[in-house]
Amino acid sequence: MNQSSDADSVLRPDTVEDLRTLTLGIRRGEVDVSLGGKALEVLSRLVDTPEQAAVRTITELAEGLGVNPSTLTRLSKRLGFTGFSEFQAVFRKAIASDQTYFYSRQANRLITAKQEAGEEIGIVEKLAAESKSNIDGFLAQLDADALRGAAELLAHSKRIRVHGVRQFHSFASFLVYGLGMLRSDVSLLDSTRLGEAERLAQLEAGDVVVVASCTPYTRNVADVAAAAGKLGMNVIAVTDTRSSPLTPWAKHTFLIPHFSSFFSNSMGAYIVFCEGLLNLVARELGDSAVAALAAREKLIGAMGVEIE
Repeated sequence: MNQSSDADSVLRPDTVEDLRTLTLGIRRGEVDVSLGGKALEVLSRLVDTPEQAAVRTITELAEGLGVNPSTLTRLSKRLGFTGFSEFQAVFRKAIASDQTYFYSRQANRLITAKQEAGEEIGIVEKLAAESKSNIDGFLAQLDADALRGAAELLAHSKRIRVHGVRQFHSFASFLVYGLGMLRSDVSLLDSTRLGEAERLAQLEAGDVVVVASCTPYTRNVADVAAAAGKLGMNVIAVTDTRSSPLTPWAKHTFLIPHFSSFFSNSMGAYIVFCEGLLNLVARELGDSAVAALAAREKLIGAMGVEIE
């Protein structure tokens, strides 16, 4: 990091990794910098999605983050940069020659071209390109150990419950369906509508609770994550940033961006991540997964479920 000449600034990070380290240090109270809750949340979201921070204008970023552009300018200066452009240069440098961010660069070109064309098809293509960029974002920060650990828990734990509400109910249902094809005792946490507390009370320490939510977070999901963690259950969090209220109690956390022009949170990258995780669980289970799938196919055939 380079020392800034501004007396009120902090050491200016040179890389995205430096920014991530700084963010974590501020959150832990290890760095004598006070950004305020909102500014720290903004910084967390930026470092978790460097490809978005690199290719979007200050106005587009501010709109996606729910803040004024001036907030990004003030944050940049507080971190030791002369302004947002210099701050953004750190992110642009990170993706300039890294093939990990190929789709981000391509998405930015496509989005710009279609905005100018104003075609109806361009709206759909824009969403598709943004989903590719979000997929690129979570791939860039995946941790092999965390993936392996989560797959082992989902394969071998006695019971698994998945909790996601509102839009994330679709994600939770998809994960439950996929896991249910491979093993037993998997369900939505509140599938019986008895209430989350009653359902958590039926679990034991060591059981797995998967929670999923992103900005704006659902209080109910954060409460379930905290309660499950306090009871000694293994919490797996699928969320968007390190500042998410789901992360403090999680044994494994996976950060999935959702920047999009969709009128709600984009779920495309979340579903792709889910498919990848399910494949890892199937690989971990090996022959037992094959046997489970074969038994399911036999039952489907016997009941005439599918149209031939």
